[in-house]
Amino acid sequence: MSEIVLSRPTDNTALIQFNRPGKKNALTVEMYMNLCDALDAAEDDDSVRVHVLLGTEDCFTAGNDLTDFLDNPPQDDGSPVLRFLKTVSTLRKPLVAGVTGPAVGIGTTLLLHCDIVVAGEHAYFQMPFTRLGLCPEAGSSLLLPLSAGPRLAAELLLYGNAFDAEKAARAGLVNEIVPDAEVHEIAMSRAADIALLPPGSVQLTKKLLRSSFASRTHEVIETEGRHFIERLGSAEAKEALTAFVEKRAPDFSRF
Repeated sequence: MSEIVLSRPTDNTALIQFNRPGKKNALTVEMYMNLCDALDAAEDDDSVRVHVLLGTEDCFTAGNDLTDFLDNPPQDDGSPVLRFLKTVSTLRKPLVAGVTGPAVGIGTTLLLHCDIVVAGEHAYFQMPFTRLGLCPEAGSSLLLPLSAGPRLAAELLLYGNAFDAEKAARAGLVNEIVPDAEVHEIAMSRAADIALLPPGSVQLTKKLLRSSFASRTHEVIETEGRHFIERLGSAEAKEALTAFVEKRAPDFSRF
């Protein structure tokens, strides 16, 4: 496994960890492919009962690496980022996440596909899609209203502002908030607790919990993906992304 994504089994859990601290764990095409490979391998390993997803000590992920993303934009539903979303949204085994520091863009929306999320008291979250001239992804236009309610979901997705762990908990993105230094240990502990339970029962329970919206989630991920790819080519997105790279305020007055 690449050094920018660490993967190792431990006590019936598969620990998968973003490991690009110099870039705030910003996700690249290579990382998405490695994440998919690690998750697929753990799903096929009968000794693994729970997946655990962590960042580094002070950062979950800043979302997509925009330079890499613009050099390798998703072209269709077979692109690495969309493959990752399909993988993480269809896992049979529970997925536990531990969030420290920033969880931006897909760093927030992927939490909608986790079963248990432990967040640090100073963790923060953001879905800045409208600010970048884009649209929701990862099924968030369906799943966030289900977990947060339509009003809070609209606030978080329309404004695209950063929000703290307390609001993330109110939005149904986080199960518990703990001291930052304890996030990884507690996330691993929660996974170990699940791993002690009968795996068939656990996997069936997860399947039943998501059965009422599983097929709809798949459809929404595909629909959002098509719109997202279209938006990447829009003048609005080009202005927003160029402004981000140039470290200036975007100008949407002409649109």
